[in-house]
Amino acid sequence: MESNKSSMGLKVALGIALVLFLGTAFYTMNLYQESNDAKKQLTEEKQLVMNDLNAMAKQYDEAISENEIANADLVEARARIQGLIDSLKISETNVKSLWRYKSKYLSLQKEMDVLLAQNDSLRVENSYLATSLDSTRVRLEERTIFTDSLLVQNTALAEVVENAAVLSTVGLKGFGVIERTSGKLIPTERASRTDKIRVCFTVAKNALVQAGDQELYIQVIDPKNNTLGLNEQVQFDEKTLNYSIVSKFNYENANLNICEFVTTNNKDFEKGRYVVNVFNEKDLVSSSEFTLK
Repeated sequence: MESNKSSMGLKVALGIALVLFLGTAFYTMNLYQESNDAKKQLTEEKQLVMNDLNAMAKQYDEAISENEIANADLVEARARIQGLIDSLKISETNVKSLWRYKSKYLSLQKEMDVLLAQNDSLRVENSYLATSLDSTRVRLEERTIFTDSLLVQNTALAEVVENAAVLSTVGLKGFGVIERTSGKLIPTERASRTDKIRVCFTVAKNALVQAGDQELYIQVIDPKNNTLGLNEQVQFDEKTLNYSIVSKFNYENANLNICEFVTTNNKDFEKGRYVVNVFNEKDLVSSSEFTLK
């Protein structure tokens, strides 16, 4: 009888233990399932926050790309979003962490609304300024064209004035002379009796030439193509001039009569045609010929 009671009690105890085991297993399975569901939901929530942050970053990229000179506040905000995205990628997936990122996202969203509104306002102002600058640029280009035209005209005028501001000579004559011991000069056409060549000319009045000391180069070439007188050289840029004498005088903005004498290194002057040239530096201003018999 007692044996039966003992057996019955054992069965009851085993039954209770089985029920408890099954209940615990069921409860554990439920907890595991709920944990997986919660983890899945948190992962999905994390991805949503990531998507929102990426969308926000894209908006900043578009706003920044619209300006040639990026707004510093936009660039800084974009960098903070990228930092938050990078942090979220490696963060733990839990409620506390996710809530912190959502809070930061909401804060950044408010900041972005303000910054983008300011950026839109600046873009409108920049557009207006660009239009104004284009108009100003057109006016400046027109002014530059006008100024360039004046510069060309002034340069051309300056060149005309510079070219005109040159001494010229008229009435150039060359001839042989006999020089008496008294100093008296007698013109002659005979080479054998010629003591010197006399060159006379008039420096013409030119109001464009500054008054003061001036000089002209006289060149006398004999029938054998020799330069008489000093026969020295002077260099003007790439041109070399052989001259017989330098005529130096004081110019007072009026016609000035000048005569100079040229000698020969030989005992006698050659018979034939002589050429007389007058140069103002490298420029030939007058020329004439004469003959000694």
